[in-house]
Amino acid sequence: MTYDIAIIGAGPAGLSAALNSKIRNKSVILFGKDSEKLVKTKKISNYLGFSDVTGADLNQAFKDSLKDFEIKRDTRKVKTIYAMGSYFAIEIENESQMVEARAVIMASGIELKKDLANEEKFFAKGVNYCATCDSALYRGKKVVVIGYNDESVAEANFTSEIVGSLVFVNMTGKEVSLNEGIDLIEGEIPLGFEGTDRAEKLIFKSGKEILADGFFIEKDSSKAERLVPGIKMEDNHIFTNKDTSTSIKGLFAAGDITGKPYQIMKAVGEGQVAALKAASYLASKN
Repeated sequence: MTYDIAIIGAGPAGLSAALNSKIRNKSVILFGKDSEKLVKTKKISNYLGFSDVTGADLNQAFKDSLKDFEIKRDTRKVKTIYAMGSYFAIEIENESQMVEARAVIMASGIELKKDLANEEKFFAKGVNYCATCDSALYRGKKVVVIGYNDESVAEANFTSEIVGSLVFVNMTGKEVSLNEGIDLIEGEIPLGFEGTDRAEKLIFKSGKEILADGFFIEKDSSKAERLVPGIKMEDNHIFTNKDTSTSIKGLFAAGDITGKPYQIMKAVGEGQVAALKAASYLASKN
């Protein structure tokens, strides 16, 4: 099935885009999990219409707005989005067949953590961002998972059943439950990678080093330029025109990924605009 609109990210911008796309009678697929940043916010005092609401309650109110609409949800990680001219091909984890959409709205938020040294240099050359997607490439080999979120623990456990050996670098700030046989590193700060043609070792601030065949960095979101090859960026954000259109025809962006201020009301408003513009774009193609 080819969807009218694929939305990447299920935070305030993505949920707003999904609602407004569906109201305009478009078929919609929404990728992503609940915004952890929003859900964990204890009090929001500046959202119009709500007084000192918790992030969890506001997020639930957003989701309740969608419950009467037929919107396909998919919580799997999006690997890459390819612009194919008249449509977009979306590669997702653990799926051999691409998901197709006539338009895309990027609402995946922004990753504020700085890259590790040589992370970009060795991207797809030993450094990857989805263990469940690419673990088969390292069957029988040694890999390192650097985990910054809760999902990274599940990714490490899954990957350990495929690869030869696995080291988990715990950056979650929490105790983790790992499969037997996984080596755990805690209290170390990873600085970057070294290698010749590909990443061969991970270097820590303490001077500790780990040699491995592959490295997976598991964070809440991937950089937009890695998700969408060729997208125009500006100051680490997707460049957008005032109408949320981007440098790629048919691809729109909303929320934190478009730049400051990182505010919920801005994200919701941009999500609505992106949906309206995506619907107009599709109408112009008919």
